[in-house]
Amino acid sequence: MPQSELEPLRRHACHAVREVGAFLRQEATKVQPHHIEEKHRSGLVTYVDRTAEQMLVERLSLLLPEASFFTEEETVGREPQASLCWIIDPLDGTTNYLYGIPHYSISVGLRSGDELMLGIVYHVVHDEMFYAVRHGGAWCNEQPVRVSERSALAQALVVTGFPYHDTSRMEPWIDVLRTVTTQGRAVRRFGSAALDLAYVACGRFDVFYEYGLNAWDVAGGALLVHEAGGRISDFQGGNGFLNGGEVLACNAHVFEPMLQIVSAAFYP
Repeated sequence: MPQSELEPLRRHACHAVREVGAFLRQEATKVQPHHIEEKHRSGLVTYVDRTAEQMLVERLSLLLPEASFFTEEETVGREPQASLCWIIDPLDGTTNYLYGIPHYSISVGLRSGDELMLGIVYHVVHDEMFYAVRHGGAWCNEQPVRVSERSALAQALVVTGFPYHDTSRMEPWIDVLRTVTTQGRAVRRFGSAALDLAYVACGRFDVFYEYGLNAWDVAGGALLVHEAGGRISDFQGGNGFLNGGEVLACNAHVFEPMLQIVSAAFYP
């Protein structure tokens, strides 16, 4: 897709995401216990997730009719292998949303072939629109963003996510957690992987690692990190972060030390 087409597409896509964000804010106090369904123990969903996804699909279909969709709530047929595909999480941080914790986001990525071409992560409550197009830098509310310049793990603020859905690799995850807790500056866990990636991109976090993720958790934020000067990979340093379920995203200085830590733990 030519660069000249990406920027107008990005502007219209961001407008669509902002409209859906307004819907999320509007419904935040209206969800009742009987609206909540459990996909699994820690996976909640409501009409808000599904309606938000339908709104995004409708709006993005108008912008790029030839593109398919790969979405979390399956309100449209999934076509993850299509050559041009929108990858959508309409509400990343549903549990935060339902518990009144103001930390949740909308994540939208556009993949062409094997490459992410467009990434959007919208922090709904703070009205922060993070976005990137390939070779166009990373931005938040029209201002350029860059990863941090902190150069040592001892200075690094590390963020992760708890492996609720897949505990089969809990031991290596704990090994990494133990290492970064003792060697890093501090560790956080906020509950929205898309925002974790956006915060790495803008320099608020220095390291993000997690396993058990899906493409829709990662697609919006991965290009942000790359275009902001950071590095992102799977736990072996490869490019399997989008579909492989493991993500390491860091500023360029601490990436190699962190890769050694996660690789040694998960692939001894």
